[in-house]
Amino acid sequence: MRALVTGGAGFIGSNLVDRLLAEGHTVDVVDDLSSGSLANLADARREGAGALTFHNLDIRSPDLAALMARREPEVVFHLAAQVDVRASVADPRRDADINVMGSLNVIEAARAAGARKVVFAASGGTLYGDPPPSALPIKESHPHGPLSPYGMSKKAICDYLAMYRELFQLEYTALALANVYGPRQDPHGEAGVVAIFAGRLLAGEPCTVYGTGEQTRDFVYVDDVVDAFVRSADRGGGLLLNIGTGQETSVNALYQAMAEAAGVTTPPVKAPPRMGELDRSALDPSRARIHLGWSPWTDLATGTRAVLEWFRARAAGS
Repeated sequence: MRALVTGGAGFIGSNLVDRLLAEGHTVDVVDDLSSGSLANLADARREGAGALTFHNLDIRSPDLAALMARREPEVVFHLAAQVDVRASVADPRRDADINVMGSLNVIEAARAAGARKVVFAASGGTLYGDPPPSALPIKESHPHGPLSPYGMSKKAICDYLAMYRELFQLEYTALALANVYGPRQDPHGEAGVVAIFAGRLLAGEPCTVYGTGEQTRDFVYVDDVVDAFVRSADRGGGLLLNIGTGQETSVNALYQAMAEAAGVTTPPVKAPPRMGELDRSALDPSRARIHLGWSPWTDLATGTRAVLEWFRARAAGS
């Protein structure tokens, strides 16, 4: 398969690139390096010579269509995005420019180049709004009610993909991702809490828990998520699929487990709750099990240990 991965130098994207190359596929990466890093592709560029081509390009660029026409990808994995929810609230126009107009540019270029499918990274954490506890774990049939411009942009592209499927027979699968964590996640900026805790615990710095710490999230390991993307290349056509564990883990429980694994006994610093933060979240992965044959296999203890080991190795290497 000839694959093209937008955002392929990012956290999830680079792990996906590694998997695609390991399976013998030819991969083009499109990334403007605004948040991704070529360091994430170091192994892929070294070991995938001849099978990997990197293109430093913004997904909004008019040059994207010509690139896809030349490279003729069979499947486009679209992960590039503005991912900061708070930034989307502060500047909705910029968020829409990247996540809506940029994504439309990707979809239209894929259609014009004759790609057979787009696999889209949607957001399970923002797509469903703030559902009642009785609805957890959330199914795909739950009403979509984003409460941020970022979530709205993801919903809009799911709708555009459904329209392109009907009008132009461009197949798609949209994956509503839970809270993805794992090696290569940046501990700075709008990073996931697992990466933030790992970076600070190993640096001997205090970790901050906002609010009561009893708010919950559905943490799913990056290798499991990548497996869902790869399976979606040939399955799950026309569907939105939750990619999560279906299990809730509180921030307090996460901190205790990671602190113990890191050999830290200091309690976290408490801070006021952050405005707009969801109280509880978990995604039901049953539909993905049916249509992709996918289930998560990495438990949280194993996954967080892998993250801590990766951060230790990176610190030792630097």
